[in-house]
Amino acid sequence: MRILFLDQSGKPGGAELCLIDIAKPYGACALVGLFADGPFKDLLQQNHIPVEVLATQAIQVRKESSLVQGLKSLGQLTPLITKVVKKAREYDLIYANTQKALVVGALASFFSRRPLVYHLHDILSTEHFSQTNLRIAVNLANRFASLIIANSQASQTAFLQAGGRSDIIEVVYNGFEPKIYQTDQSDINKLQQQLGLSGKFVVGHFSRLAPWKGQHILIDALAKCLPQVTAILVGDALFGEQDYVQKLHQQVAHLGLENRVKFLGFRSDIPQLMAACDLVAHTSTSPEPFGRVIVEAMLSGKPVVAAKAGGAMELVEHGFNGFLVTPGEPQELAQVINTCLQETEITATIAKNARIIASQRFDIAIINQQIAQLLSHITSA
Repeated sequence: MRILFLDQSGKPGGAELCLIDIAKPYGACALVGLFADGPFKDLLQQNHIPVEVLATQAIQVRKESSLVQGLKSLGQLTPLITKVVKKAREYDLIYANTQKALVVGALASFFSRRPLVYHLHDILSTEHFSQTNLRIAVNLANRFASLIIANSQASQTAFLQAGGRSDIIEVVYNGFEPKIYQTDQSDINKLQQQLGLSGKFVVGHFSRLAPWKGQHILIDALAKCLPQVTAILVGDALFGEQDYVQKLHQQVAHLGLENRVKFLGFRSDIPQLMAACDLVAHTSTSPEPFGRVIVEAMLSGKPVVAAKAGGAMELVEHGFNGFLVTPGEPQELAQVINTCLQETEITATIAKNARIIASQRFDIAIINQQIAQLLSHITSA
């Protein structure tokens, strides 16, 4: 099967990392068309996935854009759509991995007469998108997509509530390669020494720095924790959120936590960093579509505490394979952190349960098989 994958980003977020895993088995039969250049292209090349940057300028539409702003962007989209139509005729189907990719892919699907698959990695609600963008996404998906793959029940439910068709959507969770998360203890010790974490109880937060990802919640919680608790924030601002980064640094200074919070920026050694933590915290203030970090922590054999909303509730059973706390409640989060520090046996059992379940439930080989079966139904229809 020859697949033209489309993605709007030049930077690797959760949706992009998922795309690498899906595209990899198709090898030279696939092409990933990007709408922006950047490190994501390099990652694809490292994984031997054919890639081409199709757009020469960034698409000036954001999740909160109005109809007027959307219409203004149509002029710059025309050359891109023309290019994608031409490419699509060499492939069996178009696979749109993001919302802007859906817009371009839907029109390219119509003109090239190739079926369209839309991988939904978002909760389509007004918390994350403007009303205009919501309507465009749902209408295009309803009209042009032969299949929508939702990354969680939460994403599927939001799509249906926004007026999406129930007959074209299937839930397939993100897949992972469990062996990537098996790390050597000597490497972990070395990393802890390098980062000055030896002898500390380390809480890791792995996400881009953005208000809705809730790093400020973790910092507030840290102030209520025992003094040996230290936090590492892995990630940086992606979409013009530098003001928030500045506020985080000010918050740390105001609370006198300079020696207990480390900003590590973007890192490529996520499995090793997770292994160096005692607990991984997920603190999103709005419902998360899936929660990739949650599964990665589980596969790393680490206990995870997650905000009780969206896709996280499908991944974590409180007290069995992780902990759930009310979003935006630092006091509750602090209580869980202190419990994990003090109740080591219970916490170790929870982490062990999490690793076993995640290894079985999210194995990339099984997930890719599910996707391949869904795609074969479309191309044979």
